[in-house]
Amino acid sequence: MGISFAHSTRSTIGIEWELQLLDKDSLDLRQCAPTILEEVERRHPGNGLVHREMLLNTVEIISKPQRTVRACLADLRKGIELLLPITADLRVELASSGSHPFANPSYQQVTDNERYSELINRTQWWGRQMLLFGTHVHVGIENRDKVLPIQNYLCTKLGHIQALFASSPYWAGTDTGYTDNRAMVFQQLPTAGKPYQFETWQQLEQFTDGMRKTGVIRSFDEVRWDIRPSPKFGTIEVRIADASSNEKEVAACGALIHALVETASRRLDKGEELERIPDWFVRENRWRAARYGMDAVLIENAAGEEGHIADSLPIWLDELTPAAEYLGCAEELWAIEDIVRVGVGYQRQRAIFQFTSSYDSVVEHMIAEMKAAKPISPDAFISTCEQSRWVKGRLTYLR
Repeated sequence: MGISFAHSTRSTIGIEWELQLLDKDSLDLRQCAPTILEEVERRHPGNGLVHREMLLNTVEIISKPQRTVRACLADLRKGIELLLPITADLRVELASSGSHPFANPSYQQVTDNERYSELINRTQWWGRQMLLFGTHVHVGIENRDKVLPIQNYLCTKLGHIQALFASSPYWAGTDTGYTDNRAMVFQQLPTAGKPYQFETWQQLEQFTDGMRKTGVIRSFDEVRWDIRPSPKFGTIEVRIADASSNEKEVAACGALIHALVETASRRLDKGEELERIPDWFVRENRWRAARYGMDAVLIENAAGEEGHIADSLPIWLDELTPAAEYLGCAEELWAIEDIVRVGVGYQRQRAIFQFTSSYDSVVEHMIAEMKAAKPISPDAFISTCEQSRWVKGRLTYLR
């Protein structure tokens, strides 16, 4: 059976941001998404911005298809504004990162939905560990023939994107030693993780037919690769980034992927062949980024040449700037430099914990960044907190 690829305007963009629902007092996750979603729909029927996710501790904010990253961010803000009066009444805080620092996966409840129930039933213990939060970016592709070359090209950058937005060092109250433990957990699902690099659309269709025939999936939507075509939307979807804790990082993530796809598309228009690296290098880069984050030495090309991400990043940003200027996201793209100077997500979390020895303080920092809509340096956060107070032996940010 063939896979139709929907028409999509070139380089349109959509962003999905998964948010954690936190109890204001305990800072643990609250299983209250159905109550919140029902009330959002009652007050703002058909808003299209706020959606359910697999777990009852999560809501997802989804932008409409837009021309610019800024327009996507405006949609995400509207979605959050719809939530805030409701969450305030419930004593719930909004925050995000790739994982919750101390929540127990075993205590989380699954949305009452046949698709999710089947997933948990099939994957058992690992399926119940999916206490994960991501930022997903869709970019429109106007010609199906471009999809797989661009996806394969993006695989050469998978580890770089992953390291820049890694924010899940902690898991159930433990420092895992990884910067992106979300990637390590998520790959345990049978159709998740590193994408396959197909050369033709027919190969993708043959893969999908085989997966359907053997009962692995019912539709291509159930393929959960880090980078995948999204045929029903006519996009490429990049899913490798952990959920960011603030709007500035979400915008930077969107701008980076937006500019990468448009740059690749321009090169294809010129008849150029896009770079690829072997599957085993993609897999290795994915592991190195998950383990070492911004300290990772990544494999840069098919010849196996390696480079530190700090050295390649300025070159990258320069190469992507023409496309970013055309797309109206150059400012958001270059904000990556500011984010790296402050420390990317996992670095900020570890710095907070190193000073306070408190996972509660890490969560407080996540909440503060959500409200500030930008990264807050650990030093600035700790300084503010020191002027506040200690409660029950833990650092508490005054709300």
